[in-house]
Amino acid sequence: MTTIYDIAKRTGYSPTTVSKAFNNYSDVREKTRQEIFRVAQEMGYLPNSHARTLTTKKSWTIGVLFVENTGFGIRHPFFSAVIESFKKVAVEKGYALMFISKDVGGKQSGYLENCRIRGVDGVVVFLSDYEDPYFRELLESDIPTVIMDFETSETHTVCSDNTSGAQLAVEYLASLGHRKIAHISGGMNTFPGKMRELGYKTAMMQRGFKVPKSYVVNGAFYSRESGYNAMLELLKLPERPTAVFASGDLLALGAIMAAKDSGLSVPMDISVMGYDDIDLAEYVTPALTTVRQDTELLGSQAADILLTSIEGKVLDKEAILVPVEVVERESCAPPISGK
Repeated sequence: MTTIYDIAKRTGYSPTTVSKAFNNYSDVREKTRQEIFRVAQEMGYLPNSHARTLTTKKSWTIGVLFVENTGFGIRHPFFSAVIESFKKVAVEKGYALMFISKDVGGKQSGYLENCRIRGVDGVVVFLSDYEDPYFRELLESDIPTVIMDFETSETHTVCSDNTSGAQLAVEYLASLGHRKIAHISGGMNTFPGKMRELGYKTAMMQRGFKVPKSYVVNGAFYSRESGYNAMLELLKLPERPTAVFASGDLLALGAIMAAKDSGLSVPMDISVMGYDDIDLAEYVTPALTTVRQDTELLGSQAADILLTSIEGKVLDKEAILVPVEVVERESCAPPISGK
């Protein structure tokens, strides 16, 4: 069986350095750590998790609290991309991920009790209801946490600049000449949906554009079906919008389908813009103009903050706001003259 002494001999580093690399000591250079990990993998070495737990007083496990009400769950491209990015950093540092629920052994308890039983070192949170008393119990405990896609001063948070992103979308459509810009909202019951709708309305008012109540349609669950139905509502309006900004790419894709099924051309008859920049956005016809969220940076920043907090090196609550950008493709164009 391969030991750290075998790895030390192969790499030329001392057994002490090899041991420190596996236990994430800060005095081991990252280049050295990665070289040791690479050789260890080639030699089929797996550090003993129980030994590491006894030595470091940690379980080397991070809890993932993921509860959202869109109906898509982790299948949604945004969530899966962020979690994958988070996982990449965590695994490189020697941690494993474990999903957390309110149930332990088939009996309902709470998030905190589940975390205590599993012995997780920290928790990354994707949650739809931040007033859930079970979540509040976890938040007020001594377990390090970082919350994704939300803003609060109670713990570390990492989210995209949703308000600015929506404003950028309106500014882009206005730059093409659009004035009648409608919004398919993600709903006021989600933090991103609320912030994007706020950004849309703010940008419209700043430019002196009218925002009829009928121009804001709720696209529940961020699904293509919701986007489809929302677009049908907008197309029935006596004063039809010339452009539609959707709070999510799946909503936008559904809106494009509805426009096509109604005999309209996108973007010649109506422009459609999304938010997220999921992989599919680039490959549909027309390719979707959208607001890109940096899922790689969101996940890695959250992992860095949480792992540093687990090490006890972060005292102040950090609030990271990740910038977004407009990605111009083919689903938007200037409005037809006279519209």
